Amino acid sequence: QVQLVESGGGLVQPGGSLRLACATSGFAFSTNVMMWYRQAPGKEREFVARISGVGSLRNYADSVKGRFTISRDNAKNTVYLQMNSLKTDDTAVYLCNAPYRNAWGQGTQVTVSS
Repeated sequence: QVQLVESGGGLVQPGGSLRLACATSGFAFSTNVMMWYRQAPGKEREFVARISGVGSLRNYADSVKGRFTISRDNAKNTVYLQMNSLKTDDTAVYLCNAPYRNAWGQGTQVTVSS
């Protein structure tokens, strides 16, 4: 059974940092592309970042480029999202996705507010 479990969300002030983690199980993690999405209240779900199986290829949404970094630890079957210089517009539920497994996590809330 494929499982994705996000953690690390919370409340942070503008300019602050958070590190999200997505622990996975039930599939061959190291050979799968992993992605992060986010969904703010009243808005559609949007792509945030993508990383290839070995971690050599990474892509980011323009809105987070230069501030967010996606990484993975294949020994721990975990993908991370380091978020720096957070803005109020980054407030959303952040979701982990394994696109070729059609699997989603439950999401973790990130709130950026003073």
